[in-house]
Amino acid sequence: MEPQSSRLNRRRLLKAGAAGIVSLSAAWAMFEALARTPERVAHAAPANLPDIQYDISQFIAPAQTLNDGGGNVLVSLGPVFTVFQTLKLTRFPSMTDFQIWHDAIERIESVYPFSASGVFTFVSYGLPYFNRLPASLVSSHMPRLLSNNARFALEEAVPSPTDVSASNPNITKKTFNVGVAIENNDVLVTLRSDSLTNCNDVIAWLKGSNSLKGFALPSPAFNGLFQFTSNRVQFTQIGMPRRVADQNHLAFAGRVNPNSTMWMGFLDQQVSASGTAAIVTLQGNGSARFTTADSSNYFFNGSIQHLSHVIQDLGVFYADDEPFTERVQYMFRSDPIPSLGNTDQFTNGGGPAYFNNDSERFLHYQALHTSEAAQTAINPNVVNDVQPEAGGTREPRMGHLPALQQSSRAADGTPVHIRMDGPGFDNLDVPGGASQPKLQFTVFVPSADFFTTMRRNQGALNFQIAEAGSGGSASGTVPAEDNGLERFLTATRRQNFLCPPRSRRTFPLREFLP
Repeated sequence: MEPQSSRLNRRRLLKAGAAGIVSLSAAWAMFEALARTPERVAHAAPANLPDIQYDISQFIAPAQTLNDGGGNVLVSLGPVFTVFQTLKLTRFPSMTDFQIWHDAIERIESVYPFSASGVFTFVSYGLPYFNRLPASLVSSHMPRLLSNNARFALEEAVPSPTDVSASNPNITKKTFNVGVAIENNDVLVTLRSDSLTNCNDVIAWLKGSNSLKGFALPSPAFNGLFQFTSNRVQFTQIGMPRRVADQNHLAFAGRVNPNSTMWMGFLDQQVSASGTAAIVTLQGNGSARFTTADSSNYFFNGSIQHLSHVIQDLGVFYADDEPFTERVQYMFRSDPIPSLGNTDQFTNGGGPAYFNNDSERFLHYQALHTSEAAQTAINPNVVNDVQPEAGGTREPRMGHLPALQQSSRAADGTPVHIRMDGPGFDNLDVPGGASQPKLQFTVFVPSADFFTTMRRNQGALNFQIAEAGSGGSASGTVPAEDNGLERFLTATRRQNFLCPPRSRRTFPLREFLP
């Protein structure tokens, strides 16, 4: 047990967490100052840029193996920073607008190398954009679900069953009880780089700075075509969440694992936890296929990109009644518990940050014709505490990963998603306006329906005991306080986009119209 002087109760954590407001410009400067320039292994990148826009695996350093006591984990660390810039169109784009937008994206890539030291640029489009086009044009080119040909691969995001929403009247959150908004942006520009300065420079140029990478270069003559809406920054680097927490004197700073890339103290950039670029395209590959897209389809090599914005309630996650032995189960699993951690269950995370998330357990439970999540929920004899209650048993504790993996993997165990999420720290959508730890979440999947199903399964409410304010089922067996990570997360924004292939990334389908 840690010394009394260093212990934190929920009231102190929440009060301290609401301390100050950090402006957007100050936050960007802070992130840049706290980041460390990665030492990336030199490697030969392909001569041609990828038609699958987000397929940057061959343009960044090779994966590396890490071990901090939890086991060897193969990790691929992408660019340190990702900026999500959402935009709305003020008018239907003309063919002149089409050419200007095309030239602008090409110019960015001619000035900045397509690398972590330069800028990776992806462009995706939301349903509001496609709704501006003739319905017949869209329906004749948009892939449909193999499971239901009446539905398209791109559908709008919906509130998750664990989101605060009028559609979920039984869901409330302890601290950040903010309703989720389904956004209506036309365009999403995703910029990735080891330099936040580079990302900011690109956005400033698009807005009219007339300067790019230090060169006097006229900005695109958009003539009011775009309204720049939200701008969100994520940082993904080992130790960065802890450094941000220390810099801002967050009450739980000493409890964030300094080896982690994520606010919740574990590693989320594992090679085994993401699919290949091909499996998450609209056409899929030999492991999985979900839509009618094939090589003749206009959107071949495209994908669905979901974007959401999540406040993380770390004041509760790191409170005194949530030791490492419980936090590691919320993230991973209870049977067996991945690690009992350190004697001190709180300082520097209380245990290792690196644990493998491979397909062995998925294939094991698939062979048993069940799922690990269901097995956890029906097993009342899961021993998952350092000192179990009398009799050596307790109620089952649901892990985030088993719940997710009910539908997130192909039959051969391959993940059918590429997550590109990471920590953030800002005051967007925070009641009172104080900056809070965020999860800037984006993921590439083969259809919007696939993500909706995966997100519903992640909530695992069908396994949860019905309790006031937390949802659940009359037949559930898992207490709400033991059900994964959902009570620590408040999604405030969601939207789905179609990320077309590189060859179609300029206002897709517009070229077919006069």
